[in-house]
Amino acid sequence: MDMDAFYVAVELLRRPELRGKPVIVAGRGPRAVVTTASYEARRFGVGSAMPASRARRLCPDGVYLPPDMAHYREKSAEVMALVDELDVPRERVSLDEAYLDLSGVRYPVREMSDLVRRIREELHLDASVGIGPNKLVAKVASDAEKPRGFVLLSREQAVERFALEPPRLIPGIGPKTADRLSALGVKTLGELQHFPVERLVEAFGERHGRELHDRAHFRSDSPVAERTAKSRSVETTFDVDVRDVGEMEAVLRRQAAELGRALATRGRAGRTIAIKLRLDDFQTLTRARTIPEPTNDGATIAAVAVELLRANRPERPVRLVGVRVGSFAEPGGEGEPAGREQTALPGVAAA
Repeated sequence: MDMDAFYVAVELLRRPELRGKPVIVAGRGPRAVVTTASYEARRFGVGSAMPASRARRLCPDGVYLPPDMAHYREKSAEVMALVDELDVPRERVSLDEAYLDLSGVRYPVREMSDLVRRIREELHLDASVGIGPNKLVAKVASDAEKPRGFVLLSREQAVERFALEPPRLIPGIGPKTADRLSALGVKTLGELQHFPVERLVEAFGERHGRELHDRAHFRSDSPVAERTAKSRSVETTFDVDVRDVGEMEAVLRRQAAELGRALATRGRAGRTIAIKLRLDDFQTLTRARTIPEPTNDGATIAAVAVELLRANRPERPVRLVGVRVGSFAEPGGEGEPAGREQTALPGVAAA
């Protein structure tokens, strides 16, 4: 289940006068990207992850709003509270998307219909649902008839329905793979379905070649598994590359305070504190330190982060700076041993 234009939909609850207008949620800086666009804005070609500067060229009369991630997380949690009443395994993907395992539900279509209705009536938000025998079918089905889509497909039906669609419809097939498939004469999923698997293996390697063959036939055995965040982070991309370490320190302190509040709200604390620096040439540097006791205190996080920065002063201008807390303590228990750098999951989604 995937919420429809979630960030925009949440903003429209606060600004109902903008309904029906091309609304785009995006940062204001020269490097900002679009996080979500209303369906009215999408008619102009505006889409998620597009540079905001390009969106403004495509849709100069659109209404541009800055992201309010804290508010979106709150609304996402409200959605998840309704989802959790189904009491089924749930895998969060993002703030606006999640997989649900309905194999133990007697009437899955009815239950999901009721859930979508409750989300609409109680939270005034819309969601699209895809139901299938595996996560791949469900994901593609959920996107097939947005907004307010509700699509139920077998694997065989998915193979037939999407045969004329480009390979990029399948999650995991990116532009580079699609270009290589096109060079082989494969421009649709139907063509990929009938392409000899031996030639795919020859072109992409054993694992990737067979995976492409399976995905074209909508085969997947990936389970619905609840993911536990191993860390949480806050990052800032500068409008203009920064050389002044003092300016970086000030940003780290603000980030640490924000991160500490977020961790405290969730009852989490961690022992590993790390900073992330992305230089002007896109080289990324990370440095971490493990402290004796788990913390969610913003001042403590800031002190360690600033020390790490001062001990590792970048030689080139910096375009992004971030701070992360990991090695979370189990509730009521000892802190986990420090591990590799992890990527925090952004939050909740819609079933």
